[in-house]
Amino acid sequence: MTTLDVPRKKEPGDGLRYGPGEIDTLVWTAVFGPEADKTAARREIRREAAARGILPASILPLYEARARGEVSGFTVPAINIRTLAYDSARAVFRTAKKADAGAFIFEIARSEIGYTEQRPAEYAAVVLAAAVREGWKGPVFLQGDHFQTNAKKMKSDPAKEVKAIEDLILEAIAASFYQIDIDTSTLVDLSRPDRDAQQKPNYENCAHFTRFIREHEPKGVEISVGGEIGEVGKENSTPEELRAYMEGYRRGIGGAKGIAKVSIQTGSAHGGMVAPDGTLKKMSIDFDVIRRISKIAREEYRMAGAVQHGASTLPEHDFGLFPEYDTAEIHLATGFQNMVLDHPVLPGVLRETINRWVTDNAGSERKAGDSPEQFLYKSRKKALGPFKEALWNLPVGTRDAIAADLEAKFDFLFGQLKAGGTRAIVERYVHPVEVPDNDASHHFVRDDEAGD
Repeated sequence: MTTLDVPRKKEPGDGLRYGPGEIDTLVWTAVFGPEADKTAARREIRREAAARGILPASILPLYEARARGEVSGFTVPAINIRTLAYDSARAVFRTAKKADAGAFIFEIARSEIGYTEQRPAEYAAVVLAAAVREGWKGPVFLQGDHFQTNAKKMKSDPAKEVKAIEDLILEAIAASFYQIDIDTSTLVDLSRPDRDAQQKPNYENCAHFTRFIREHEPKGVEISVGGEIGEVGKENSTPEELRAYMEGYRRGIGGAKGIAKVSIQTGSAHGGMVAPDGTLKKMSIDFDVIRRISKIAREEYRMAGAVQHGASTLPEHDFGLFPEYDTAEIHLATGFQNMVLDHPVLPGVLRETINRWVTDNAGSERKAGDSPEQFLYKSRKKALGPFKEALWNLPVGTRDAIAADLEAKFDFLFGQLKAGGTRAIVERYVHPVEVPDNDASHHFVRDDEAGD
């Protein structure tokens, strides 16, 4: 069945209507169909979502309200969906409906786009289809996470690397990603003599990409842009670094609207820290760093506050502290991937096949001293693209069991982060506009660095 063969019916005043099974067919086509059918299916999903009052939106007005001190007390979860994207997104929307939540984000990093084989247009279609399938109504926030400069490529061919990120920005905007996090923190050089010199390549390049984003915003949309002062997994961020970065950044953007939030390093690591036996080590978050930097970000630079990365594998008791310490946003990814790949209902043959593929195809990435368990934990994400269809093809009962556990985890996180009850706040500040259909057809050179 092609996209255009899907049965459709019209309901008075509501536009096109698809039943649950028909939405499932559409989203499958949008991901795995021939190119022409993918494009048609994605367009149909977007139109169906709009007909039901589901529109991609920018969270910027809410973050500006937070910067003014009008809203506070919650942390926005930004969820990277790497695998079983449709089932996972549906679970998120079910949680949001139960919790009466509105402030939550779906995101995908530059690196994840590569190794999960999910271009922005596909990711947007999957999330919007999930929203339709679960009866959601209201804004949907799609975010480009870690649109990150590769430090080596910036030295060898900076023009090419800058253009790769610009092309990805255009592709993301065309797919209705109205949140974009620019990560040029890889360019920070702590060997330089003072903080301005250390941060200069970071703030100059972030200012360039901010101006580029502003020049390509759709009519009626102001994109929420994020910056980053400390590369995740490196040295903890300081107020002095924030000030050095922001003073240079503000000079660089001129009259353009700047970033709405700033990502910092607080002691976490993307994917967590894995022991030789494959178990996760305990990470210690410096919550005082978050509180201090969020306060400066709001009071001195009119931003929503600090953003925490690499958090999904933290101990459960930590999550309730993020709203208490004024964290504006938290990024969550690897923990959900682990729940899928380690789930007891996942067929053992598939798990073994994935592990064998990782060993055969990513063995060169194994670091000296890494145990087999450490290597597989760090590298198995590279199998998510090649095994995407196999995971989507799991029996319905298997997928439902995994989705139920994911939903329970989302329930817990939304509760701990105080995201529940934020729907009315979002409705007060965020008023989405319908942007004409775009066909995001840009592509960029695959790069598997960064990401949570």
